[in-house]
Amino acid sequence: MTLRPLMSALALSLMLAACGGKDDHAEDSHGHGAEGEEHGAEEAARGEHGGRLLTQDGFTVELAIAESGTPPTYQAWLYRDGKPLPATAGSVEVRLVRLGNLRENHVLQPQADGSLLAKSVVGEPHSFDVEVLAKVEGKSLRWTYDSYEGRTSIGAKIAEASGIRVAPVQAGTIADEHEVQGLLTPVEGRVANIAARFPGPIRRLAVNVGDRVQAGQTLATVESNLSLTTYSVTSPISGVVLARNASVGSVAGEGMTLFEVADLSTLWVDLHIFGADAQHIVPGVPVTVTRLSDGVTAQTTLERVLPGTATASQSTVARATLENSDGLWRPGSAVKARITVEQQPAAMVVPLASLQTFRDWDVVFVRVGDTYEIRPVELGKRDAQQVEVLFGLKAGDQVVVEQSYLVKADIEKSGASHDH
Repeated sequence: MTLRPLMSALALSLMLAACGGKDDHAEDSHGHGAEGEEHGAEEAARGEHGGRLLTQDGFTVELAIAESGTPPTYQAWLYRDGKPLPATAGSVEVRLVRLGNLRENHVLQPQADGSLLAKSVVGEPHSFDVEVLAKVEGKSLRWTYDSYEGRTSIGAKIAEASGIRVAPVQAGTIADEHEVQGLLTPVEGRVANIAARFPGPIRRLAVNVGDRVQAGQTLATVESNLSLTTYSVTSPISGVVLARNASVGSVAGEGMTLFEVADLSTLWVDLHIFGADAQHIVPGVPVTVTRLSDGVTAQTTLERVLPGTATASQSTVARATLENSDGLWRPGSAVKARITVEQQPAAMVVPLASLQTFRDWDVVFVRVGDTYEIRPVELGKRDAQQVEVLFGLKAGDQVVVEQSYLVKADIEKSGASHDH
């Protein structure tokens, strides 16, 4: 079960290395006490508050993201020639450009503790191009740098070869579903136990177990002990021969069942429901039945909930009818089923296969061009296929829906982290 994902991850890594795949992680440590490094610098200098030191013409702005016990916001301290200045000596504005050219501004205001602090929150992920504009003692200053986390670039051909697929976030429905086990049985009244009308030796057998027969078709020929003439034993229904309790030369006794024929064009699915689940399941709701032998599914509708309780299992039995035109659903076979009790609309849903974890977040990966980036998401209700997204995405975002673990692996291999 794990070999294929490992091989896929290895193949992706090899392709990225061979093609010069770029990891857009300018910082391998993006601490919220210290912002991303200036473009082209190996490592940003840090100040006494743990923030990034931005220096120009003798003036310095120490810039950090404050988040100790509060939502993350930009905080700055001012210096001239290495000596602290009061917060009122200048102004600071931080302009961010996120993936997809999404822009936001954070204006910092003087505080009583001598720092400047923004009221606006810096949302996750902290991954953006940064422009810092400051005016200190009348001097206009500007710095730019990139500060990326949870981001990587994968070329279109490599992504396609690796099976990475994206789809737009859109509205959907979340189903309240119950997984149950069941058993296929012939429909009552569609099984015929066929006996000889008069006792006597069986002279000919015309069908075998598994043969399909038509109503009125001869199944056997019996010689009557009374008249010494032969007569035909015919099937009263069309169906499949399930059993043959006869051989040529043996004597067909009075009332002896020679053949069992069943019409299997439709079958009953008897589903066993336990405990409180039985109180929520009513006739008329959709049912998805899965064949255990090969995983094939079929859709049907719950017809009735039987009034009694199955003695052996102490379960409530709910019954649906299943079309069996190809004959591959076999009576006596165990199946599993998903009963959909209710469907609730959701403004945004993503497949469960989209979800990954990054640090302590639930995340998905959004693609813009050849760049993939994490999006922490707040999740709502889920069912067997998809989950509701309450916050973190917008309708139309291109989200990785297949092989998302490969994108995660490529991001993690760079060692990019973001210290909280």
